[in-house]
Amino acid sequence: MMSKSKKLFSEAKKIIPYGVNSPVRYYEPYPFFVKRSQSSYIWDEDNNRYIDFCNGYGALFLGHGRKEIISSVSKQLKNGTLFCTPTEQEIKLSKLIIGNFPSINKVRLVNTGLEATMTAIRLVRGFTKKKKIIKFEGCYHGAHDSVLVKAGSGLAHHGISVSEGGLKEISKNTLVVQYNNSTELEYVIKKHKDVAGVIIEPILANMGLILPQKNFLREIRKITKENDIPLIFDEIVTGLRVSTGGAQKYFGIKPDITTLGKALGNGFAIAAVGGRKEIMDKLTPGGKVYQASTFAGNPVSVSAAIASITTINKLKNKLYPKLQRHCTLLARALGDIATDMNISHQINFTASMLQIFFTNNPVLDYGSAMKSDVKKFKKFFSSLLKKGIFVAPSQFEVVFLSDAHTNADFNDALNAYHYALKMVKN
Repeated sequence: MMSKSKKLFSEAKKIIPYGVNSPVRYYEPYPFFVKRSQSSYIWDEDNNRYIDFCNGYGALFLGHGRKEIISSVSKQLKNGTLFCTPTEQEIKLSKLIIGNFPSINKVRLVNTGLEATMTAIRLVRGFTKKKKIIKFEGCYHGAHDSVLVKAGSGLAHHGISVSEGGLKEISKNTLVVQYNNSTELEYVIKKHKDVAGVIIEPILANMGLILPQKNFLREIRKITKENDIPLIFDEIVTGLRVSTGGAQKYFGIKPDITTLGKALGNGFAIAAVGGRKEIMDKLTPGGKVYQASTFAGNPVSVSAAIASITTINKLKNKLYPKLQRHCTLLARALGDIATDMNISHQINFTASMLQIFFTNNPVLDYGSAMKSDVKKFKKFFSSLLKKGIFVAPSQFEVVFLSDAHTNADFNDALNAYHYALKMVKN
């Protein structure tokens, strides 16, 4: 009997490009279709239950159906879903964001990470009156032309260096340097006098997981300051997940602009761009850097974000140490199993994120990540799925832990990892 997911995928392919509304959701032979979720679990249309370690690619930091979020949203739904006028709740959320991120003096709410990074880049160009943007190999900053050059996430998974349809006139103003290589950054800045800004994922979480080497972020901050170039921290993934103040608080770095998303709304569509007052004041209507959106600051997502930050701040003293402990134990246990089986591997982990790479060499940047064995990872992913563990289906994504995961979930995950590694070995 054909599974319901297979049947639905066949139907979806007829009316949706390749059956999915985001390329990272596709995997062979077809993705399962989800019916519902709760806590740390999702159920597909055939009623198979999976422990969710994809977690909305990091968005569901507090887990599915978190009561504080649902309660806040339910109350708002009774009052309305969209007004397109300012609300007091927008002020409350903005104050919460500024309270958690000291580098942010002013903040504007948007809908997606793409909007946030696109606005950040437009802001630094408007502020400096210069054209070129510097990004790092493997860092993914959304699907817009300025940053679709040697990006991570779905582009790396599908082997695309530069997206077709993008304008060369735009991408030629994007300079790409190696992650964890501050010397190359300094060289490129000296060579090009028209650099408007530098954008970076402080922890590279869209190329698998790649951590900044010691002093790398400090050196970037020093170089950008010396050259009077605004530094953008893209914390769409790391904001709130790594600490209450994101990676910038964790590493003690103060960027000029910050982008936030994912855990900000814990499953609801909301993002933000914030930073120094003199830069943010360039936005219309007061300034001449245009940005607008019908759904920006919509009350439903804003209510979810207020509940998300408030809950995280309340639980922070237990939440972050617990997730760090679970992540460390899971990563080390996974490493021990792979070592015992003589499987070449590298495991990168921090806070509540980890990823395994099937390679002998340390994974420190885009180049070393691309040398890992993606065929083994596909087999690894499929084997985990058979055992009821759902991780992102790409080598170049990340395993995300949530507050909803239990000790039983981790025990089940370890048993599944043991089985999956056996399949990789065979």
